[in-house]
Amino acid sequence: MSTNSPSLVAPTIAGPIADTRKPAFSMPHGACDCHAHLFGPQTKYAYAADRRYTPPDATAGDYIKMLRTIGVERAVLVQPSVYMTDNAVILDALAENKFPFRAVAVVNDGVTDAELARMHALGVRGLRLNLRNANGVPGDLAPRIAARIAPLGWHLQFRINPQDFVSIGPMLRALPVDYVIDHIGQVAVGDGLHGAAFGAILELARSGRCWVKLSAPMRMSARDYPYPDVTPFVHALVAANPDRMLWASDWPHTTLSCAMPNDGDLVDLLPAWIPDAALRQKILVYNPARLYGF
Repeated sequence: MSTNSPSLVAPTIAGPIADTRKPAFSMPHGACDCHAHLFGPQTKYAYAADRRYTPPDATAGDYIKMLRTIGVERAVLVQPSVYMTDNAVILDALAENKFPFRAVAVVNDGVTDAELARMHALGVRGLRLNLRNANGVPGDLAPRIAARIAPLGWHLQFRINPQDFVSIGPMLRALPVDYVIDHIGQVAVGDGLHGAAFGAILELARSGRCWVKLSAPMRMSARDYPYPDVTPFVHALVAANPDRMLWASDWPHTTLSCAMPNDGDLVDLLPAWIPDAALRQKILVYNPARLYGF
């Protein structure tokens, strides 16, 4: 249990819409949400003192309720920045085994091989490097930690500033493990499909070592739901390499500057995003099963 804060702190951001709408689209059996965060309860899991925001509680129970409403049967918990390298919340959720979870943790150079092995036994399958956050783990950790996790079959997951995709490409290609890009790279829709950042992501996706999460369209769209300016980017990525695409809700949608989406509405984007049923099966079921070891 985390003990780095003795008292409760009021949230500084909104929580998710609690009344999840049952989507019209029916998820296939074994569908996986590949990116979500857990927060709290704050009475048990205190936040890091130098965090950028304070979320309301968004517990494993809350998340499982949402998943069952939208028809998702597997999910991946991603360590959020407010806990830094204290992975207690996601590791406890894995240990409780109330839902088929896997997880992506955050560590620093001091992590021991024994701790990595313990996390693997619980269901951790990758490590996250948030290069957009000044409080995140430094990016130069990537080559060092990749060498250590390669024997475990893990991957590295990156949150990268869009303008950095061109320059960071050589480092990513040199990694001895697969790597995952969050949230369609969160590129600027105004740059179009031929922008330098998105072009670099497409090239990485075609390489076969890069996975991309088709998630969080509201973080890059200049439009309200259904975020029509994001759909062409999804189509281009699926066409580039459907074997390396993943889908995710990004629940509970932290630090949004736009309207909070209903997760049922996000699911109903899938038929327009991926019109072909066989490709939807691949992206929703088979690809995550392979990457996360379900």
